[in-house]
Amino acid sequence: MDEVLEREKKEEFDASEVEYVSYGGEHHLPLIMNLVDQELSEPYSIFTYRYFVYLWPQLSFLAFHKGKCVGTVVCKMGDHRNSTFRGYIAMLVVIKPYRGRGIATELVTRSIQVMMESGCEEVTLEAEVTNKGALALYGRLGFIRAKRLFHYYLNGVDAFRLKLLFPQPELHPSLPMMADRDDAQERDDC
Repeated sequence: MDEVLEREKKEEFDASEVEYVSYGGEHHLPLIMNLVDQELSEPYSIFTYRYFVYLWPQLSFLAFHKGKCVGTVVCKMGDHRNSTFRGYIAMLVVIKPYRGRGIATELVTRSIQVMMESGCEEVTLEAEVTNKGALALYGRLGFIRAKRLFHYYLNGVDAFRLKLLFPQPELHPSLPMMADRDDAQERDDC
């Protein structure tokens, strides 16, 4: 019981003490596996972890506080149904004493930035409908609920598929025209 209370207790620290690093190889894999196994409801095999971190190491990040791994994000990207280049957030974990401090936001933001720079048009993920913290986090980051997936998880809980769409100016011909219209208005005002 005391051990559970100790793990639940908020850790006191300054946000500047948290170090974020990209996946750096095999020595990081057990850290990621341990966090995910402790905190997420779905069991994953080592092959699942390796699939993500070996093919897309640039999309996985870890957060450390005083040498202790306190959070991680694991992602991938690729073509979706031959029409959309999509990023996917597979796993996000921050251990309980470190939650609510912006660590998850920073981890996800770093992955999304790499996805955007790599040409992704959107990012998706699934979150348990009961995971209020995750739903709030992704909502703050601009994700929308695209679909409800009934009995998605092994524990029988439903999931929301969440989606973040990136602006695509070339798909919106009115955007350049708006800029041209503003330029024309300025010339008329002179």
